[in-house]
Formats: sequence, C-alpha cells, structure tokens
Amino acid sequence: MSNQISSDQDVDWALQEIMSGKMNLQNISFYNSHSASSSYQETENSISINISTKGNSIQEFCQILTTLLAQESSCTPTNLAFYCISWEMKALQCFTSLLDNNSSIKHVEFQKNIFIAQGMFELSDMLGRNKRIRSIIFSECQIESIGASLLASALMKNDTLEELQIWEDSIGSDGAEELSRMIEVNSTLKLLLILDRHFITATPLISAVLARNRSMEVHVWTRDATDKNLKIVEFTPETSMLRIYKLNTSGSQRIACALGLNTTVKTLDMTGIKLKSNWAKEFRQVLEQNRSLKEVKLSRSSLRDKAVVYIAAGLFKNKSLEKLALDGNRFSGVGVEHLLCPLSRFSASQNQANTTLKSVTFGGGKTRIGRGGVIAILRMLDTNQTIIQLSINDDTSMKAEDVVRIFKSLEKNPTLRFLSLRGCKGVNGELVLQTIMGTLQVNPWIEEIDLTGTPLQIAGKTDVIYDKLGKNGSFVPENELLADMPLTTPKCCRVFFCGQDFAGKSTLCSSINHNFSSTKLPYMDQIRTLVNPIEQIARTAEVKIKIINDGDTIISIWNLAGQHENFALHDIMFPSHGSPSLFFIISSLFRRPANREPKNQEEIEDDLSYWLRFIVSNSRRAISQSMPPHITIVLTHSDEVSHPSEDLQPIINLIQKLKDMFEGFVELYPMVFMVDARSSASVSKLTHHLRKTSMTILQRVPQVYQICNDMIKILSTWRSENYNKPAMKWNEFCELCQLKLPSLRIRSRWDDMEKIEKKRQAVASTLHHVGEVIFFQELGYLILDCSWFFGKVLGQLTKLDSGNLNTTDKLGFFSWLELEKILRGSLQSQIPRIGSKVFDNLEAGDLIRMMLKLELCYEQDPGNPKTLLLIPSLLKESQGRRMPTWQPSTTECNYVGRRLECHETRQMFLPTGFFPRLQVHLHNKIFKQNERKGATYTLEKYLISIIINGIQIRVEFGGQSSYYVDVLACSNKTVTEVLRLLSQLIRPTIQSICPGTSLSEYVIRPDCVRFLIPPTFRRTQLVSLPTLKEALLSTPADGMYDYQHPWSSIYNGNRLLLHSGFDYARNLLADDDFREVLGRRYNDLHHLAAELTVSFEHSKEPQTLAGNDGEQTIEPSLLGIAKGVELVLQRLKSIEQEIKDLKQEIQGMRYYEHCLLVELNKKVDYLVNYNIQLEERKVPNMFYFVQVENYSRRLVTRIISGMKALRLHMLCEYRREMHVVEEQVGCELLQVDNEAVKCLLPYMSKFMKLLTFALKIGAHFVAGMGEMIPDLGREVAHLIDSSLVYGSAAMAAGAIGAAAIGQIGVRRKNAYAGRRYSRNPGQEIGDAQQWLLDFLKGQGISTGKDIADRFGLWRVRYLDNGDIAWICQRHKETRRKEITEVPI
Repeated sequence: MSNQISSDQDVDWALQEIMSGKMNLQNISFYNSHSASSSYQETENSISINISTKGNSIQEFCQILTTLLAQESSCTPTNLAFYCISWEMKALQCFTSLLDNNSSIKHVEFQKNIFIAQGMFELSDMLGRNKRIRSIIFSECQIESIGASLLASALMKNDTLEELQIWEDSIGSDGAEELSRMIEVNSTLKLLLILDRHFITATPLISAVLARNRSMEVHVWTRDATDKNLKIVEFTPETSMLRIYKLNTSGSQRIACALGLNTTVKTLDMTGIKLKSNWAKEFRQVLEQNRSLKEVKLSRSSLRDKAVVYIAAGLFKNKSLEKLALDGNRFSGVGVEHLLCPLSRFSASQNQANTTLKSVTFGGGKTRIGRGGVIAILRMLDTNQTIIQLSINDDTSMKAEDVVRIFKSLEKNPTLRFLSLRGCKGVNGELVLQTIMGTLQVNPWIEEIDLTGTPLQIAGKTDVIYDKLGKNGSFVPENELLADMPLTTPKCCRVFFCGQDFAGKSTLCSSINHNFSSTKLPYMDQIRTLVNPIEQIARTAEVKIKIINDGDTIISIWNLAGQHENFALHDIMFPSHGSPSLFFIISSLFRRPANREPKNQEEIEDDLSYWLRFIVSNSRRAISQSMPPHITIVLTHSDEVSHPSEDLQPIINLIQKLKDMFEGFVELYPMVFMVDARSSASVSKLTHHLRKTSMTILQRVPQVYQICNDMIKILSTWRSENYNKPAMKWNEFCELCQLKLPSLRIRSRWDDMEKIEKKRQAVASTLHHVGEVIFFQELGYLILDCSWFFGKVLGQLTKLDSGNLNTTDKLGFFSWLELEKILRGSLQSQIPRIGSKVFDNLEAGDLIRMMLKLELCYEQDPGNPKTLLLIPSLLKESQGRRMPTWQPSTTECNYVGRRLECHETRQMFLPTGFFPRLQVHLHNKIFKQNERKGATYTLEKYLISIIINGIQIRVEFGGQSSYYVDVLACSNKTVTEVLRLLSQLIRPTIQSICPGTSLSEYVIRPDCVRFLIPPTFRRTQLVSLPTLKEALLSTPADGMYDYQHPWSSIYNGNRLLLHSGFDYARNLLADDDFREVLGRRYNDLHHLAAELTVSFEHSKEPQTLAGNDGEQTIEPSLLGIAKGVELVLQRLKSIEQEIKDLKQEIQGMRYYEHCLLVELNKKVDYLVNYNIQLEERKVPNMFYFVQVENYSRRLVTRIISGMKALRLHMLCEYRREMHVVEEQVGCELLQVDNEAVKCLLPYMSKFMKLLTFALKIGAHFVAGMGEMIPDLGREVAHLIDSSLVYGSAAMAAGAIGAAAIGQIGVRRKNAYAGRRYSRNPGQEIGDAQQWLLDFLKGQGISTGKDIADRFGLWRVRYLDNGDIAWICQRHKETRRKEITEVPI
C-alpha cells in the first residue's frame, strides 16, 4: 500500500466521495478482505475498496453499487476491477443493474472471482443486452467451458464489445469451439486474448478469424511443463501477419483450409512447426485460391520431398505470393527440382508459370540439393525473369564447382539483386573467388552477396567482392560513359546474283565458292556430267545465301531465285543506302540447258534490261545514294557457243547500248564475263573480279562502328553453338553485349541505361544495314539466318495457293491459326536438324508479326485475336470477269483521274513487290484513323477499291514491270474535295512505298474515268499536270476561266470507244491548283511593279511624267512608270480582299493586268523616243537576241563573251501595242566579243528587263514572244546581285523567281539600289544604239529598205506629236491615218 495517497478509511468515506462528486473518479477496484471493510484513495482519480467477508459485507457491497447507480450524473467511473470477489446473486443483480443503467463504465475486469452457476447466466444475459462495455477480462475465474459457452452466446448478440481476454481459465476445446462460432457471427470484436493450459484451443479460434476474414487481433498462449507462458498463435491485422508457434497436425490442416479464401493475412510464418505432406496437400489449395498472401515462412518445418512437390504445384497457379522460405527442411534435389519448376522455362516457346514470386530461400544442414538440384538452380537462373532474391543457407551438399556454375549462370541474369550463400561449405577456393569477380564484372545488377560463414569469408577473401559490389553501385564518370564509338571500314559485303531461272546462278555460286576455298582437292571438270542432268531438273526455288570467308572479310552471295513467284520478295532483300553490295546480272545464252536453243538478241535484252531497271528502281528508294550500284554482267553457257566471234558481236553491241542507256544510273563494269559456270578455271577471273570489287566497295561505302565487326564474329560463334536458333531475341542480344563487348556493357546500376540501349540498337541497326542480320526493333527480334527467313519462311508465301486451302471466303483471307499451322508444318518438315527445335525461341505468331511489319499482309480486324489475314501477293488475276462499273448514285457525279508515272520510264519501273506493299500500307493507313472506320476496302491482283467519305476510289496498277499507277475517283462531291483526298491520302502513300522514285503526275480524261476505259486505251488520254498549268498560265486572263483542253478519239481496232471532246481546265484542276496558276500570274504582276519601285526609289535625278503634250521632255528614268502603276497596285489589293470565287479573281487580274500593260507600253514609248536626235532614229531601238534550241526559240538573257549562233530581232514599236514581228528574218550574230558585252550589258539589265517581264505577263498582247521566255527562277538571284547578268530575267521569273528574291533580296536591296545607276542612263542607251548601228552596217543594212526586208519594220512619224517609230506592216496599214511614212 505504499503508493496510496490517503490512509485507510471506512467504507462510508468511499460512499461520501462517490456521492459528493468532487473527485474525478475513473477507476474503482474492489477487493475481498478478511478484516474489516475499508477504503482508500489510490491515485488522484482512483480508489480501492476492501469488502470484508464478515458481518454484513454483502449489504455494504450492494450499497456501494447502488450508490454508483444513483450518482451516475456526478460519478462517472470508466473502469471497474474485481479481485477475489465471491459473487452472490443479490450482489450480482446489483452489479448487472449498474452496468445496464450506467453509461460511463467501459472496462470490467474479473480476477480470481468466483461465480455460481446461476451467476454466470445472469452475467451473460447482462453482457448480451449491454451496449456500453467495450472491454471485459476474466483471469483465473474458473469459468471453464460452460462459462466460455455462456460468454460466446452473449457476444453473439453484443455488437459493441471490442476486447475479450480470458486468462488461465481452462475453457478447453469445447469452449474454444463455442467462441469460434461467436467469432463467425460477431464482427465488432477487435482483440481476443486467451491463455489456456491446452494449446489446442488456438485452432478453432484462429480458424474462425481467418475463415470469416475478421480484422481481429488474436493472441493465444499456453503453459509448458515448467509453468512458463508460451505463445501458440499471434495475428495482428495492422501488419497482416499470422505467426504460429505451436500446433498439432490436425490444427495445421484446419488453419490451412481457413486460409483458402482469406484476404486479411499477407504474411504466414509457421517456422518450427512440424508439417507433413497432408498439410502441404491442403496448402496447395491455399496457394491456388488465395490472392492476398505475399510471404510464407516454412523454415525448419520438417518438410520432405512429397510436401515440397505439393507446394510447388500450388505455385503454378499462384498469382500473389512474393516471398517463400523453406530453409532448414529435409527435402532433396527432387524437391528442389519441383520447387523451381514453376519459376523456370524449359523452352523458348514456354512461358514462365509463376511470375510473381520474387524471393526464394531453401537449404540447411538436412537439405540435400545434389546434382539434380544444382541443374534446377542453373536452369532457373538462366530462364527466370522475376526472382530478385535467392538464398541458399547452410548447405553442405554443393561443391565448389557447383558454386562456380551458379555464378557463371548469373552472368546472363539481369533480374537477381540479392544472393545469399550464408554458411555454404562449397563457397571455397580461388576459382570460386575469380568466378564471382568475373560475374560482377559483367553483371552490375547484383546489389548484395551474403557469404557470411563460408570458408571464403572465414579466410578473409571476401573484401574484394564487397569492393566490387560498391563500385557497381556507384556513378560512372560521364566522359567515360559518353565516349563515342570509333568507326572503321566494314568487313561484310553482299553480292546479289540476279537472273532468270535456268541462268546457272546456283552452279556459278558453287564454282566461286570452290575458288575461294583453300582445299587442295581438285575440282574436276568431270563434275559437269553430274551437274548437267541436275540442272535440268532441279532449280533454286527459294533464296539461297552462301557465306564465303576471305581472310577477315565476309562475302555473302545472295542467290535471288529466278522464278516469277519470288519476284515479290526481291524488293525486301534489296540493300539500303550505303550498304556494301554489288550486283551480278547472270543471263544464259540459251533458253533452256536441255535443248540448247540459243536466245535471240531481244530475249537477252529483255533479260538484262529487266534486272538493270530493277536495280535502278530499288536503289532510288534510298533517300540519298553515296554511290550508284555497281553491276557486273555475266553470260553463262559460253562453252556451248559454236562460233563465238560471230554469235557474240550482236550481244556486245547490245550491252554497249544498255551501258549508254543506264549511264549515270548505275556503275556498269566495262567488261562482260562469259563463263562456263561448271568450270572452276572458267570462273577464276570472275572470282578474282568479285574479290577485288568487294574490297573496293568496302573502302568506298560509309564507315561502320568498329564494334560491329567484333559483333559479327561473336554472332558467328553464337550461330555455331545455337544451330537450332535462326533468330535471336533482343534480350539475348543484350546478354551478348553485356558478356562480350565492354563498350556496350552496363557497368553500374547508375549507368545511363537509355544511352547504352540506344548504342546497342545502333549496332543492331548497322548489322541490319550491312546484311548480317534482319533487325525487327519493335518486335524485339534479330533474324540471324537470312537465308532461312527469306527462303523458308517468306518463301512459303509464294507457294501458298488460297484455292487449295480452307480459306474463309473467296477473297483469300487466312485465319491467324491457319497461317500459323502452315508455317509451323512447313518449317518443321523441311529444315534438317532444326525442324523440331526451330520454335524454341521463335513462335509461328512471331513470324506472322514480322510479315505484318514488312507489310506483306494485313489484319482485317486489328486487335482481334481471331482476326483474318490477307496476303495480297497471293491474289490471282480474275479471268473472264465483267466490265467494272461504278456504284450507282442518285445525284450527278464528278469523275477524277490521275496517273502517277516514273519520270525515267526507260531506266525505272515499279517493282513486282511494290503494289502488294501498297495494298497493305494503304489499308493500315486508312483503318488506323478512327474517323475513317466507315470505309470499305477490297482488293484484286492489280486493283484497290475504296469507298471513303462518300468517294469511290480505284487504284489500278499496270502489272508486272509497270511504271505507272492510275488513281480513279467518282463522287458527288466537288472535284476539289476529291483531289484533296487523293493528295492527302493516296499520293503520299504511293510515294512512301518508293520514296526515291520521282513520280510525274498526269491528268486522265474524265470520260475515261466515267466509263472505266481500260488502261491500254488511256495512253492518249493524258495530259501532264505541269503542262496543263503552263498552258493555262500562257492563256490571256480573259480566257483562263473558260480554257478547254481537247481530247482525241479512242478506237479499239475499228470500233470507236470514245469520241473526241474537251474539258474545261477548271474541271480538271482543283481550286488550289487553279489559284496557284492565278497566283503565279499575280506574282509576275507584283514583281514588275515592285521592281520598278525598288530600283529607282533612291534616284536623285529629276523626274517628270509626260502628259498628252508631246512637247514635254522625258527624263531617261522608269520612276514615272512606278508612279503610274501605284494606283493599279492599290486596286489589286482591293480586288484580292473582295474576291469570292475564281471568276471574281480572274476579273480582278484582268483589270490589273490590262492597266499595268497599258501604262507600261505608254512609258516605254517615252523611252523609245529618248534622244530622238541620235542618228534621227535611223534604226529601231527595241531589239533582242534569240537562241534556237531543238527547233524552239529561247530569249537570250545573259550576254557573255564567246557566245555563238545568236540571232538579233527587233520589235514593232507602235505605241502601246509593241509586239513581236512574225516571220521576221533577223540577223545572225556569229560570236559575241568583249566590245559587244561592254555596250549591251547595261541595255539588257534595264531596258530588256522591262521588255521581258512585259512579254511574260502579257503574252496575249505581244504575240509570239511568250513561248520564248525561259524559266528564270535560278537567274533572279544573280540579277539582284549584279546588273551585269540576265537583264531581262528578273521580272520574267514568275512565282519561282519571287521565292528566290524573297530569300536574298532583303539583305541585298540597299547595295543593289545604290550601285544600279552609277552610269548616265542616256550614255548607256546611246552606247547600245551605237553598237547596233555599227553592227547593222557590218551586215550591209544601212537603208530603210534593208531594215524592212530583214525585220519587217518601216520608219514612220506620228501625226499628232511628230515622234518617230519603226512599226510593222499591219500597223502601217491599220493606222495609216495616224502616221506618215518617213523613208531613209
């Protein structure tokens, strides 16, 4: 009693304190006392009351309880404790009445109390109806199983009690079962604590908690023989951990059954519990059903092989467990094999069964891993991709060589982070230490290795290991990590053997290979007799690749199969830009080896021309060619030619013709090899040429990464070790990089992984580029055996016949599963030694995905696992089909057609594989856009039919070796809308398939589209789109809107298919194209005005504008012209803002054009009459030079010394109506000398500039000059910079010239304006006129009659102002009332 605050008082004191309410009373403790009753204050808010066992103790006890009930408002204790109380019914009734009516009491404790049988019933009834008590404790109260049953029945009704503790009361198994039933009903109990002398009481309690997923903290204790408390079961919801310390066999099984559907336990710890196979059998169901269990500890549980087999079986279906500890058990290597089986893969096609388990622990002195267990560990480390932590503790069965093998396997494992070999006796010796260090050198992902208690650690040799682990976890210096990979000359060269079937490609390849070989065995020519019959029967039906090692150079000969069904695959194999490769075109001099019938010259030309065009067409696909393809022509079967000199001379002439035709497109070797492919001697020179040319090519192509040459050797070794794997997964490639190539190795966990990954991808892409592998980056595969892939896989596509297969419909669709079956069956039956294992790391579905990536087929419904596949190259041409028609429409339709044609049709064509790829690519492009889900898409052999956005489209291919694609469209939408869809969808898609090929666009006659005239008859119904625009551009503004393009008639023999006719240009072009033409005309007009303004805005000479008064003087300047057109420019801006359609735009342009030309002619008149006293205008002033080229005249805009064969012409100078004089003879200028250049350049840079541009924009005013004006876009830049070139070019440049001026004109404007008129304008014009006088005198032209004969011009005087001009015969007659002739 040393801690009490007050001394002992009688019970009345306690009653007074309770009634007064002055003390904040929280705790009241009742004790039985053999002396007199007493009370005392234990703490500030607690009192203790001793009830005497003598006298009227029961009345005192009841009085106190009654007082507590009566003083409920002033006395609110929360905790009541009863010690050694022997309860009678009267006191118990007062107590239950107190609890029923007092709301403050929350905690009640009974310690060593005695309850009569009726008293427990009374107490349980109270507890069943009470809604206030939160905690109740029974300690050594001897309630036994009956009391536990009564409490259980009460708690089934009570939903407020949160804590129940029963200490050292033997409730027994019956009482525990009753409490378990209560737990199944009661969901509010939060804490259950039981201390019982029988440990079996824990089983039903914890089982109920687990089965009903109660969030109830459970602690069950027992006493051992030494009277020491031992915990049996512990479950804490906060940590979701269930710890079982002691349990019998039946109890373990019952708990296992309860865990099946449990969601509250995440960690199960049964360490030290003896478990048998029957428990493991039940636990297997737990692993299969439970979705919340994360960690299981079964250490030292006496588990044997059978039990581990059950656990392993559960792991196959488990999707939640992350940690499993089985150390200290008694299983052997058999158990290890089964345990690791769901964590391993036994073939590349098999998926890892369990992917959630991250940590596995086993081992121990009684575990015998053995040889089988070690093999299972190695397999798991080689194939597992999820295990992060592996612990093998205290093992004595593994030897040092087993540990070495484990660490060797870790070299390729990128996922394991923690490895524990604690206490393993096999971790011993220098070899183990070196192996561990070597593994850490190539595997930086291992973060921790625990070698505590191993012989290696005991010997003090593990420090270097932990040092290396620390370095692997540190940052790598930035400069070392980002060091660039060095470049070097590539070591691989591809030689493509191109040729038709029966050309002897395979035989020639064998002969060349023999010449490269170092064998000393004679290659007897007697083999010819064996080759001959085989050559007649067997042909290379698929692509073959022969690898030849020539020192450190690898030459691969790609024998392209000559059968036509293989042509669709040739495009895919074609080398990319800069890839080291050369081509041998091999052609036989005979049609068939059997009959020895020689080919004629046309057949040989067709053969060679096809392959030359094929090579040119595909080489242009590259964005830029560092070098043209190198080609060598080889003619085989030369030994059968009877008279070589006579028979071969036409062929030599033919080849020379082909050389001239393809000059600039290919690099054709000048010598043609004529060989007998079966003779080693005959092929020796060709072999030497192949070797030397390969070396030359390797030196000329772009360099590759040095590391690529190293990787080629590594891959060669890998192929030999994995002969059954023609493909490699990306992670396998990364493993090779990590193991074999330090520069591509991840050296620390803090390395820049993204950068290293890009380096590895760059190496793989380079290997793909040089033809060593085929790299599918998105799919994560590298094809190492290209011959297998092209020949056996893709070659199967060419052999499929949709008519003989169970296709889903007549359109030739295959199901995914059906195509997988075809590929799998064909590969397994045809590949020797590989057939049964080819799919170890490559599924048939992967091959189909590669075909999708190469755009050899497409999915009808992407994303649907049951989608159908279509392979366009297998489609057959329809025979005897009806004439195609457009789908009927209720409204008037517009018909639009465009042809896209190779620009160089003689040297190029669209290869056979072009159109099937277009069919796939266009389908993918359309149906990957969500807004076009309503589109329909059907295919035929050379046709794509699309209906999209209400527009019917037909894309027609001309057939094999064709050079054009026709795009036809029908719709009730406008022509502009249709052409916009074609330009945004169809044209870019076609160009993307052949990016390097220049395609010219032609307009197809609409009636040909409407009636679907066959392509054969459309050839005469085309007009080039640029030609049509130029024709429209050269048309006067008055006629632009109504310009018509004529079409000729179409005949099929004598039958008329289509009458001649015409179409308006506005119906052939989109509004954008039409406005482009108008824009170019506007640009020309703008540039004239701008040139006039800019050129003379800084001129300081006085300027005057002539009015109607002819006597007014005119300064030799063009500023007046600029001012004269200023109002016209303002008018143009107004028009541009107000136009609403093409007609309005054309009207505005007509007005602007007319005003500008009238004003220009008016001002030129003044310049023409400048310095009228000079020789009294004895010769015309307006002259120009023309050069005749290919029967067409070109206006000369650049005068340089040494020019020859020019003709001088003169214009009719009638005011405001200047024009070219038709059929003018002119004078020939044999050669331009320096004096002529000096005199004429200023004239051309000023006067001729105006003239040329005037002619450009007003060709309908100045008849005959428009077609002479060249495209001067490139010359404009020179003109801006220097006045000494292209005087008349600037303003004739049009829209292209505007672009050139816009780029450089701003920065050169000031300098140009400052120096342009450094000389006196009068002097410049005078110099030109004086040169003209001297030149004409030299030509014998001195009189007016001479000028009239040569130039068709007569000297006249205007009657109104007296000015002199030289005019043509037409003006002289029509204007005779306004002029008078002034002959010389």
